[in-house]
Amino acid sequence: MTEVRHEPIAPTRTQRLASGAEIDAHRHDEHQIVYAGRGVLSVTTSTGTWVAPATRAIWVPAGTVHAHQAHGDLELHLVGLPARQNPLRLDAPTVLSVSPLLRELLIAYTHTENDDSPERTRLRAVLLDQLRASVQQPLHLPTPTAPLLRTVCDILRSDPADNRTLAELGRRVGASDRTLSRLFRNDLGMTFPQWRTQLRLHHALVLLAHNTPVTKVANQCGWSSTSAFIDVFRRAFGHTPGVYSR
Repeated sequence: MTEVRHEPIAPTRTQRLASGAEIDAHRHDEHQIVYAGRGVLSVTTSTGTWVAPATRAIWVPAGTVHAHQAHGDLELHLVGLPARQNPLRLDAPTVLSVSPLLRELLIAYTHTENDDSPERTRLRAVLLDQLRASVQQPLHLPTPTAPLLRTVCDILRSDPADNRTLAELGRRVGASDRTLSRLFRNDLGMTFPQWRTQLRLHHALVLLAHNTPVTKVANQCGWSSTSAFIDVFRRAFGHTPGVYSR
């Protein structure tokens, strides 16, 4: 992300993106809520990637340089908030749960005329109330800074189904599993199994957005069985991966 576009005002609107389409690196002087009513959205910064299906939204703080990518045909709902108005007091991108009510509020707010009418003001107030009640979700895939760790993570990114242990990966890159385990905790703030699970969940969302059968997704993401994949997916997202095929 070398060239960064500066957009002082974060737009409030609905935008449709074809599968694979990207919005290049840019930043706003305002906060932004980014919600995919259809498809799966990924937001990438220099520190990592956040992926959100239709049951999640992504909070992007003012000034954050970020890029978007669509997985599946995407219906994107964007809500801008003044930098002085930070209802969640978050200074880093964060994935938030989206209740059925919040979903309808986001869709309605981004479809109404952008004005200061009393009706829109009330709609915005309820939206902010629901946003404050949203549960933060640990669906962040951090990007390593340590060169050795970056090599290991790149190996797994190229094949999320790679089931090698940390010791086996360590022999591949010339480091002990103890060294790599320490790097995962210190550089990424999570254990190796936690990072690999996040990687696989992110990859699973992308595959599901492209209508890949659930059994094939489980296999391509490295789960030992389809039932094991469904169980992990349900615990992470609150529903089974089968909803994407309906």
